[in-house]
Amino acid sequence: MVDALGVAVVGFGWMGRVHTQAYARLPHHFPQLTVRPHLVAVADEVPGRAERAAGQYGFVSATRDWREIAADPRVRAVSVTAPNFLHREIGVAMARAGKHLWIEKPVGLTTADARAVADAAAESGVRGTVGFNYRNAPAVAAAREMLAAGDIGTVTHVRIRLFSDYAAHPEGALTWRYERERGGSGVLGDLASHGVDLGRHLLGEIGSLTADTAVFVPRRARPTDATAGHSRATGGEPGPVENEDYVNCLLRFTSGARGVLEACRVSVGEQNAYGFEIHGTTGALFWDFRRMGELGVSRGTAYQDQPVSTVHVGPGHGEYAAFQPGAANAMGYDDLKVIEAYHFLRSITGPDARGATLDDAVAAAQALDAMARSAEDGTWVHLA
Repeated sequence: MVDALGVAVVGFGWMGRVHTQAYARLPHHFPQLTVRPHLVAVADEVPGRAERAAGQYGFVSATRDWREIAADPRVRAVSVTAPNFLHREIGVAMARAGKHLWIEKPVGLTTADARAVADAAAESGVRGTVGFNYRNAPAVAAAREMLAAGDIGTVTHVRIRLFSDYAAHPEGALTWRYERERGGSGVLGDLASHGVDLGRHLLGEIGSLTADTAVFVPRRARPTDATAGHSRATGGEPGPVENEDYVNCLLRFTSGARGVLEACRVSVGEQNAYGFEIHGTTGALFWDFRRMGELGVSRGTAYQDQPVSTVHVGPGHGEYAAFQPGAANAMGYDDLKVIEAYHFLRSITGPDARGATLDDAVAAAQALDAMARSAEDGTWVHLA
């Protein structure tokens, strides 16, 4: 017997659409789930956007006011895909209303915001899953297993990179993403948060760090219409970019491993160049999101001149088998969000939390806040 789970989506930009499509695909890829999402409601403050989403995807109702969803008894779980400055208010309200949360990173603007949502969920007894989707790649799952098994010895150092050009064009609109009050940090919250999560997921806790940040496109034009994603704007009133385009951070993990995390949103010539290089005493692992199903592996006893082989992940690695029958069949970004939705529903229906949790969001936020403090005074910051 499969039960219906009433779900809602708050904020219907690009990420709201991704969440909605993930819900719709869950029965196709994970038929073993004991609940099936039922698209009850969608909310977006932009006039007409929620209604268009309801017509396209089959939500039962549409509204411009997310508070109606918090009060709706039909809704048991909510995707929060609104801008960052709304995460705390919406997340806390939904949790207190007894709604399980699938909320996008970075869960607010600060550690205090992320902790407020986590505390509200804990007090209400609801589950919270966070949008750190890159950890869901089957190759990342394979790398984690190899690291746990000691396949490359003791990890000595890691380099995590997240380069993109989505903000490189000088005509990129001055949306909420570039404002401190509504977006909080810049590339720290947008991309470096993923890097922190990957580092913690693979190597454990970060003990201390030091960072440097920069703004390379200091002014942009304000948009004259509603935006979604990374829109361009011309002719609008120019204004200052208030948060960072670039961060470079040195990490010390509590294991003793060292790390470098570098992220940039204005990297001309780079499109979603995300990945890591992990070195150990007897080998190394390499992963590039743009070749998501491949894992570079070097292991053995040679130490010097040891070759690197390419492993094409397949069934048996992470959740790959739910999508493709054999190795080297490509998966995509949206598939990772389907896996995330799967973990969300398993968390709701099972005894344990699955995937990235609100506690992971708090830990990532602590690291991001520490990077911001370090960039201001140039010191090493120790994390609790």
